[in-house]
Amino acid sequence: MLSDTPGIHHVTGIVGDAQTAIDFYSGVLGLRLVLQTVNFEDILQHHLYFGDANGTTGTVLTHFPDPHGDPGRPGAPQIESVSFGVPPDSLEYWETRLEDHDIAVEGPLERFGERVLRFDDPAGTRIELVAGSPVPSAIEPWSGGSVPIEHAIRGLHGVATLSVNPYATAGTLETLGFEHDAEDGDRIRYRASGSRATVVDVLDRDAPFGREGQGTLHHVAVRVETEDDLHEWRELFDDRGYDVSRVKDRHVFHSLYVREPGGILFELATETDGVAASESGEEPGESLFLPEWFEADRDLIESQLPELTVPTDRAPTGRGENR
Repeated sequence: MLSDTPGIHHVTGIVGDAQTAIDFYSGVLGLRLVLQTVNFEDILQHHLYFGDANGTTGTVLTHFPDPHGDPGRPGAPQIESVSFGVPPDSLEYWETRLEDHDIAVEGPLERFGERVLRFDDPAGTRIELVAGSPVPSAIEPWSGGSVPIEHAIRGLHGVATLSVNPYATAGTLETLGFEHDAEDGDRIRYRASGSRATVVDVLDRDAPFGREGQGTLHHVAVRVETEDDLHEWRELFDDRGYDVSRVKDRHVFHSLYVREPGGILFELATETDGVAASESGEEPGESLFLPEWFEADRDLIESQLPELTVPTDRAPTGRGENR
C-alpha cells in the first residue's frame, strides 16, 4: 500500500540571469546555494538549488536560469506563489531588509492565523514569507548566509496553485495524502502530515491563462520514501489516465512527473539526507557539479555557461542586522 507523502520536497521555477538569481536568493534572502548543476534536459543551461545548510528536503527552491527566454505571464494552470517559513517575530526585520534592497512589499497580511509578506524576485516570481507556523527542528539555517540566524528562513512553507479545475487538483492532493485543512475566501488549504513544508493552497478563482517563462514556477515536488514507491505511484497514475513520466535518475534523488487534470505539474521525488553535492572537495554550490554521465562533456558545458560568483559573506551571530 502506498504511503502518504509527508510534504513538499522542493519547488522549481524559471528565472532570467543566473547571477541575478544567486545575488537575490543567497545575497538577499540568505539561502545557501547548495547545488550548482545543469538542467538534465538541456545541459547548456544551469540548474541552481537554494536551501538550508544541507539542502534538506522541504527547504529547497530550485531555478532554471533562461537568459534568452521570454518573460512568463502569471495565470492558470500554474503555481501562483511559493512561501517560506520564518521565525514568528521576524517579519519586521524582513520588511525592513526587503525595502532596503528596493523590493516592494505587500503586507503583513493575515491568513489562517499567520502573518504573511508578499513580494517578487527580480524575475517576477511571487514569493511569500510566512510567520506563525512552528519552526521545524530538522532545519539548519545556513550560518554563512547574509541574514542573522535568529531571522533566517526555516525552509519552505508551501505553495499556492491556480488550477483550471480546482476540484481535480484537490483530488490529486488527496490521492497523494494531503487533507483538507481550512478555507479562507477563495483559498482552500490542504496539508500533509509531516513536520515541514506541508501546505498546498488551491485558489478557486477566475484567472487568465498563463504562459511559462521567466518569473513563473514550473512545478512542485512532493516527498516519497523510495524508488520502489515511485514505480508504484507511476502505475497508479497511469491506470487513472494521468500524463505521467517514467522514473528518472536525478543523481541526488529519483523522481517522476505527473500532470494532473487541473494542469498543475507535480513531481514525486525520493527522500535524501540533503541535496548538497560536491565531487571536488569544495563546499557545496561553489563549483559546477556534474553527474558522471555528463563528465565527458565538462569542458564543452563549462565553456557555454556563464561564470558565477557565490556569496561568501557571513552573517552576524548576534542581534545586529546585516542588510
